[in-house]
Amino acid sequence: RKANSVRKKPLDTLNYISIPLDHLPIQKNTTDEALLEYQEKIIALSKQKIVNLNGITNTDLKLQYGAANITTLMSYDQNFIFLVGALYKWAVRLHELGLKEEAKTVLEFGISCRTDVKGHYVLLAQIYKEDFHPEKINDLIEVAKTLNSIMKNPIITQLEEIREQ
Repeated sequence: RKANSVRKKPLDTLNYISIPLDHLPIQKNTTDEALLEYQEKIIALSKQKIVNLNGITNTDLKLQYGAANITTLMSYDQNFIFLVGALYKWAVRLHELGLKEEAKTVLEFGISCRTDVKGHYVLLAQIYKEDFHPEKINDLIEVAKTLNSIMKNPIITQLEEIREQ
């Protein structure tokens, strides 16, 4: 009840995610329909407000930003979910096409957004291992340790297994 009575507060303190389109490997001349689809989703999302609200309850959001902001905040969070899903699918497709460096760039951006998509971490760790940079897996583990998600421990476990292989 207390959360529902909190007045609307400004959202300027949120950690908004900006999509650096000029640093992502957008393939303008590709005929691959999957790549085009994922890229179009990312470009469309770049015009939206995106915030990672993983692990924060609606009650906590209402208490911090006011009940009147909950719909807006859920929209920002939904955009984050769409973003990390599209980034992962895009990276997988790039990797399937043999564009490993491009896939790595997309995956690293997703990690910087604090995604909790396990496959994101696993594919990037595998690429690091293939590129003879297994020490970078330790960096991924450190990022995973800071996640506010139920996926935190499964991600860490999987990364440790890849590191030890």
